[in-house]
Amino acid sequence: MAPTTDIPAMDSEPGAAASGPISHAIFRLARTHRALAGRLFRELGLRPGQELLLMHLWEHGPQRQADLAALVDTDSASMTRTVQRLERAGFVRRRPSPVDGRVTLVEPTAASLALRPRIEALWASLEQATVGDLDRDEQAASLQNLRRLEQNLLDPQSPGAQP
Repeated sequence: MAPTTDIPAMDSEPGAAASGPISHAIFRLARTHRALAGRLFRELGLRPGQELLLMHLWEHGPQRQADLAALVDTDSASMTRTVQRLERAGFVRRRPSPVDGRVTLVEPTAASLALRPRIEALWASLEQATVGDLDRDEQAASLQNLRRLEQNLLDPQSPGAQP
């Protein structure tokens, strides 16, 4: 997939953030990746991240709305809006938990299940666009480095993780 002009290039930022080149590169990469994902999933009427929520529901079945909010690290009001949008589109439904009526479960609908092959194909296209011509060893090394960077940020004992 060729780059397009509406997605910012990695080198388009003024100044290379000399005091934090890795952090700056991660920021640019995440922004570029999100822009491409947004464009791909917009054709299905989805906003960025909604496909991940659907994929999670397909894999794990009905989930508490509060657990979905924790999964994507958002507040309950934002998750409520996301679920409402998906519900209006017919992709999820909310129902009370059979165990605890105070708890709302979110489950995928037949309409979202019908989209699953297209979403998975678009996700595969996004993955291919992301890895480009990296060979398997380069992909494995990239994934290992990304996991290590993530762990550095999650582990307050890691060198450099403290402010």
